[in-house]
Amino acid sequence: MEIFPAIDLSGGRVVRLTKGDYNQMAVYSDNPAAVAQDFERQGARYLHVVDLDGAKDGRLTNFAAVAEIVRSCGLRVEVGGGIRTEERIQKYLELGVWRVILGTVAVRDFAFVQRMAAKYPEQIVVGIDARGGRVAVAGWLEETELLAPDFCRRCLEAGVRTVIVTDIDKDGVLGGANLQLYRELAQIEGLQVVASGGVSFADELPALAEIGVAGVIIGKALYSGRLSLPDCLAQAARGGRP
Repeated sequence: MEIFPAIDLSGGRVVRLTKGDYNQMAVYSDNPAAVAQDFERQGARYLHVVDLDGAKDGRLTNFAAVAEIVRSCGLRVEVGGGIRTEERIQKYLELGVWRVILGTVAVRDFAFVQRMAAKYPEQIVVGIDARGGRVAVAGWLEETELLAPDFCRRCLEAGVRTVIVTDIDKDGVLGGANLQLYRELAQIEGLQVVASGGVSFADELPALAEIGVAGVIIGKALYSGRLSLPDCLAQAARGGRP
């Protein structure tokens, strides 16, 4: 199980939302590259980056900030937010991004995701954001009728190997992850599930490892000091055991 510290970007700054609400935004740094470098110094190998502005407006609003992050560290960086064309996928891959996350477009143009998964099988990840079990899009602002587990299965059938699933109601409130959701998703044979949203307690890592998730994204719990990144990395290296 891998640990992904998270950097969410808005206006070129490192921020965190509460339950996906853009009106509840806390700013943690004006220097995203420095935050990435600090995560690397603490032992991280991977980094999860989301362009929150891009997720909402469909543009690569924080591309310059992502570029600086990639140039300034040796982490494997995955990026999502506003990536809705092959040109944008290529732009990020040429930058040196490890893999790109398709979110809104995966719901609105599923045929596109199928084509991209076939063309870039190791570099395409689908981000599935759920509120009340249903998939939300456009920076979590619009809820669909799609059930998250059903959409995960559809992605796997289309050739997508990895999904990042965020429980919006858990995100940013430091109340713990939705273990029941990830337990259900981990049963989907052949699909790698990365858990995101609400991970706040040390004993959740053993539980998530036992469930069988491939990775865990941790955001606000690191910024608030609730969790220590070196401790999380060490625990993940032991298979989640304390």
